[in-house]
Amino acid sequence: MVVDVPLAHLDRPFDYAVPDTMAADVRAGCRVRVRFAGQLVDGFVVELGETSEHGGKLTPLAKLVSPEPVLTPEVLALVRSVAERWGGTVTDVLRLAIPPRRAAAEKRPPADPPPAPPAPDPAGFARYPTGPALLTAVAEARPARAVWTALPGEDWPARLVELCQAALSGGRGALVVVPDGRDLDRLAAAAEQRLPAGSFVVLRADAAPDARYRRFLEAARGSAKVVLGTRAAVLAPVADLALVAVWDDGDDLHAEPRAPYAHARDVLVHRAHLASCAAVVAATARTAEAQLLVESGWAHELVADRPTLRAAAPRVQALGADAELARDPAARTARLPSLAHRVARQALADGAPVLVQVPRAGYAPGLACDRCRAPARCGACSGPLGISPAPGPGGSRVPACRWCARPAATFHCPYCHGTKLRASVVGAARTAEELGRAFPGAAVRVSGRGSVLASVPGGAALVVATPGAEPVAEGGYGAALLLDSWALLGRPDLRAGEETLRRWMNAAALVRPAAAGGQVVVAADAAHAVVQALVRWDPAWLAARELADRRALGFPPATRMAALAGSPAALAEFLAAARLPADADLLGPVPEPPRPGQDGERERYLVRVPRGEGVALAHALAEVQGVRSAKKVAEHVRVQLDPLELV
Repeated sequence: MVVDVPLAHLDRPFDYAVPDTMAADVRAGCRVRVRFAGQLVDGFVVELGETSEHGGKLTPLAKLVSPEPVLTPEVLALVRSVAERWGGTVTDVLRLAIPPRRAAAEKRPPADPPPAPPAPDPAGFARYPTGPALLTAVAEARPARAVWTALPGEDWPARLVELCQAALSGGRGALVVVPDGRDLDRLAAAAEQRLPAGSFVVLRADAAPDARYRRFLEAARGSAKVVLGTRAAVLAPVADLALVAVWDDGDDLHAEPRAPYAHARDVLVHRAHLASCAAVVAATARTAEAQLLVESGWAHELVADRPTLRAAAPRVQALGADAELARDPAARTARLPSLAHRVARQALADGAPVLVQVPRAGYAPGLACDRCRAPARCGACSGPLGISPAPGPGGSRVPACRWCARPAATFHCPYCHGTKLRASVVGAARTAEELGRAFPGAAVRVSGRGSVLASVPGGAALVVATPGAEPVAEGGYGAALLLDSWALLGRPDLRAGEETLRRWMNAAALVRPAAAGGQVVVAADAAHAVVQALVRWDPAWLAARELADRRALGFPPATRMAALAGSPAALAEFLAAARLPADADLLGPVPEPPRPGQDGERERYLVRVPRGEGVALAHALAEVQGVRSAKKVAEHVRVQLDPLELV
């Protein structure tokens, strides 16, 4: 059995004796409690046998918590593989895989699975040359793998549900993972329309504990063969798996913030390999990781031809055209150039909503000295000053520290002795206020942190949204304005260009086709590679370029990297004991950005190895963690493989 002990050197199974009073009920996968190091701890039975390799007397099980087999052999094999690949422990992964028990849910008798539905209509995938063939492969339980680049305006929830229906028609199961609750709501609504009642369950992190455990049991018992969920569902116990799919794999919500920090896309790709089932990595844009799957031959592209794409895409315009600069010389520096004004006015005149994407939430989250442009800091804690939206109309907006919340009624610049402030960063609330004055009479709605709109009606209105919070408009938006491109393109991040294109394309995909008057204006230099990819609507070209650059520089996903964070003394001790692969490159150390509640100086190293040495690197790091755990070293070193943030 596996005991729930968070110590790396105890990451192995232990043998216990089954008392005669429990022999009839104990089975593989059930929950028990055992005596371990003088304490009662939880655990899972993974195997029953007649003999044991342990030479001494076995300790009996202390208590049978539940005879329900919640840990299936397939999930156990996946959990062990994930722990090995990402340098974690089995107990860490099991906490992510199995929700806490609720006795009331186990008392409900299991339901019989509904009859298999007919095969889906291939018309939805007809715009993609190999789409119908993918549906057939899933229905026949063949391990087809595809990187799907969805068309603008595509009803992607319906397409993913059709793939699930194809799996059900062959008597098999399916697992689909999306980034957040809004996407999951759309996916669940599509499933209710197309899949038989009781054939699917929705696993979401914000569900009530009783509801989440009840749905988990329906999947574990085989009553529901389709599981739809967010990141936590990647390890769901789906019976007879025929398909795994992930939508918008570039969204950082797919990255698990808890050890062993595995990414949902990578876990699903790994699961497809272990289960020999079909896999679909789907998005409007494309990540370098998805491009690697294509270039390595593991997956094939599922894309539409160019004529179909032109018919579906809106017209995209960027700043920098000679004619536009002649008409508006300040177009390169203006936050809302005349081109954007004209496009927005035309869409509003046509009775269509206009989407305005702003990278930052709030009113004025960043302030600077009006004279020398130095960032404004709090006099008490040196935190950044900002202005929050004032409650109610006409409310006063006083600058305040974003760290300690102290108001800054007066300001004195330590560099130039200026006393006036200006906004260095403009948020969504301030943008909505400015647009309300620029377009009097037009309704203005804001969707962002604290108040995210799922949808908006199709009438004339301005919708200001932060990336990822864009609501779906009835009938599509007439236009989209993508502002403050410097805030996205100028980030010190390896994935800045890729992430910018993903956010832009997700917003532009909500706009009507060009034939219906749909237009997109991006406030960025037209010569930039990311802008060119958007104008041509060619995310595969940018992904191939990004992957080639990273391969030349030795960055993921062409290589595998591990980030080690801790105090200088702890890192020196850790690296001295680590038996790293011969091809490993050690990069660093560099100071680690301070975290809330952090005491003392912390540094970070990066360990880089060729992609084929990734498992060896994970094993070497896990080995050191086990040795340090056995020695009861007080200071912990944080180990994360394939981190999203490298800079």
